[in-house]
Parts: sequence; structure tokens; C-alpha cells
Amino acid sequence: MAAILTTPRACDRPLAEAYDTALLDLDGVVYAGSQAVPHAVAALRAAREGGMRLAFVTNNALRTPAAVAAHLTGLGVPAAESSVITSAQAVARLVAERVPAGAPVLCAGGEGLRVALAEHGLRPVDSADDDPAAVVQGYGGPDMRWATLAEAALAVGRGVPWFASNTDATVPSGRGLAPGNGAAVEVVRVATGHAGPEVAGKPAPPMHREAMLRSQARRPLIVGDRLDTDIAGAHHGGVDALLVLTGVTGAAELLAAPPAHRPAYVAADLRGLLAPQPAVVREPSGGGFACGGWRAGVSGGALRCERTAPGGDPADGLRALCAAAWTHAGEGRCTLPAHEALAALER
Repeated sequence: MAAILTTPRACDRPLAEAYDTALLDLDGVVYAGSQAVPHAVAALRAAREGGMRLAFVTNNALRTPAAVAAHLTGLGVPAAESSVITSAQAVARLVAERVPAGAPVLCAGGEGLRVALAEHGLRPVDSADDDPAAVVQGYGGPDMRWATLAEAALAVGRGVPWFASNTDATVPSGRGLAPGNGAAVEVVRVATGHAGPEVAGKPAPPMHREAMLRSQARRPLIVGDRLDTDIAGAHHGGVDALLVLTGVTGAAELLAAPPAHRPAYVAADLRGLLAPQPAVVREPSGGGFACGGWRAGVSGGALRCERTAPGGDPADGLRALCAAAWTHAGEGRCTLPAHEALAALER
């Protein structure tokens, strides 16, 4: 059993030098909707120029790898189709291992899922009356029809094996969080009373297997914005992870993370790939933790944080707070009030 992480790890050289491949989530990490996340393009360019290979690993099954690569290239992050790995590819491989070659599969998703199923020799169909050997759900975009979910529910209700590319409840967009594939999966689950589908995407092992097979990474670093998918997937795969705070997860959620959701490294954005990760040091008295120009600890039944040197990077303060919160929580979640400590990081 792996040791419980109670303190963010240190790295004495830039992460882009310490790891050979970044397995990067996309939504909320590289882009949000049609726009690049601030600093992402320049940071990835610098990481690549320094020798780090980039692979783009997304739970979003809507688009094909070619379409995703074109989007990235248009944003200024040149990407080959082969460098994009999607949950559609992971679930298609999983289904192909369970059903006969050439079998019909009811596809409740978008083009990315259809193309991935076809690449594995499976035949996407649209109706529960097409005698499907499996039902596969993937994010179908904001225009996904209710009739599509009805066909999936009818087939699942008849006992057809059920798979899902992922179960992310939300997807980031340029206007905020929108319903994700997990929301659509819930529609079918409630309608059928079924316990749920077999899931391929992060944090499930099939997605990690797909990423490793396609990227050929030897020393991978998973980079993501979600604790329950990106970071949990890294734990399941025994791989280090960097959490960036540009997407779903905020500082408060990070402090409350249980052991399986705690990242090795924390950074405000993808510029964290280009810098060493400073050590968080426990004070000799055992009462607090120091990192950079910050000190954090527990006092009066709440998390506390204070700047100890001018110009201290707030990310260092958050790292110290993580150590205080995770150490206090041990194998559980930290439930101590943290609003005053987090407000101190912004002053």
C-alpha cells in the first residue's frame, strides 16, 4: 500500500526536466472552450523546447483526435493526431475486448466515439432495435438529443452491456461549467434502475492504459485540473501528478482532498512545468509548515497562513497550507475552516 501523501513533494529542477512526458488534460488545463488558458501556450512551447514530450489526454469523447489536434495547433500548440488520447479510444478498446469483432454497438455520443468504435472494427448503430451487443455513452455536446438517451435506456433496460467513456458530471466552457457525460449517464441510470456502466475514462484504469500505450512514456507526469479524475487517475496508475488551478478545482477543494485525490505538485497554471517545486518544511516545533515566504498551520480550530517574507509566491503559501491540512486530516478529509487562510494568500 502506498504511503499517504501529507505534504506536496519538492523537485529541485523544473518538472519539464524531471519527467520525460506530460500527459496533459485539456479542458480547464490547456483551453476552456475555444480559448487557450492564460500562459498555457507559452508554457507548453517552452516545455517542449526543453525536451519534454507532450501528450494530450482528455475524458471528452466528443471530438476525434484529428479535430482536437487541429484545435490545439490553431491555439499555438502544434499537435499531431497521434499525440491526442481520448476516453472514446479507451472505451472503444474496452468494448472491442468484450464483444465479437464487427458487432453492432449502440453509440450514444458524438463523432469522436463513432470514429473510435469503427477503428476497432465495431459498427456504431443508433437504435435499441438494431440488436446491439453493447451500449456506449460518450459526451455528445450541447445538442445531444433526448431521443438518443431514450434509445440507450431502452437497450440497457433489455440487459445489453453498458459502457461509458467517462462520468465527469461537468465540462468547462467559455461561459462556465456545463453538463458533462456523467449527467447523461445519470439519465440512463435513473430511467433503468441500473447500477451504472463500466467506465473507461479517468480515473479508471483503461484510460491510463490507453495513455501509456499510445504515448510510450517512461517517466510520465499527469497534469490536470480535476481531483476526482486527473489526480485520482494518477494515483490508480502509480504516477506523479501536477494540479493546476485553472479549471474545476479551487484551493478550498484541494485542502479538503482525501489521500487518493492529493497531487504530488501544485501550481497556479502550466508555468509550473517550467520551475522547480520548492520544499515544504515542517517547523522544528512541529506546529506548522514553511514554504518560500509563507508559513501555515492549525490554530484555534482553523487553518492559518501568513506571509513571512516580502514578495512570497502565493502558490508557496498554498503548498504550506496543503501540508497543514493533509497532515491534520491523515487518511480523511480536512474539514477545518480555511477561508481566513485562503484570504491571506490574496492580500
